[in-house]
Amino acid sequence: MSTVYMTATSVDGFIADENNSLDWLFTADGGEAESEAEDHIATAGAILMGAGTYEWITTHEDVEKWPYTAPTWVLTHRELSRIEGDIRFTAADTDEELHALHRKMVESADGRDVWLVGGGGIAADLARLGLLDVVDVSLAPVTLGAGAPLLAGRVGLRPVKVSLAGDFACLRYEVVKG
Repeated sequence: MSTVYMTATSVDGFIADENNSLDWLFTADGGEAESEAEDHIATAGAILMGAGTYEWITTHEDVEKWPYTAPTWVLTHRELSRIEGDIRFTAADTDEELHALHRKMVESADGRDVWLVGGGGIAADLARLGLLDVVDVSLAPVTLGAGAPLLAGRVGLRPVKVSLAGDFACLRYEVVKG
């Protein structure tokens, strides 16, 4: 079981632009990366995301029912629109609360991976607490100049896999702990 951060980033390290938009992401050919990402997420035992990612999916993907079967936790302090599916809105403002949430997700995942989708701040916090194991990032051939960072904090990474998918460079890193 691993906790995996899966996301896409611009070459200059942003996962969303300054308007919190992901439109830039769909300007490049994702090749097989998009279906591979969906396949990986489909095998997750639990999913974690921030409110921005949840809002993007529910607003731009035109979904009436949550597309994932794994229980999904959305970190938020706001009231968000709810759609059909196993979605759990919560906050984790302290290290202790984030540890407790991670334990709950690991238990719910029942031996399968916990996936973090989007959320550079959340990923950095999980890494800082020793809870993040892998960073899977697809590097898009675009620069944004500003926006939400890939990782909002210092995280040591060790490369373990590099491949191409369409116009994207797909990079897999192991998080260096300790």
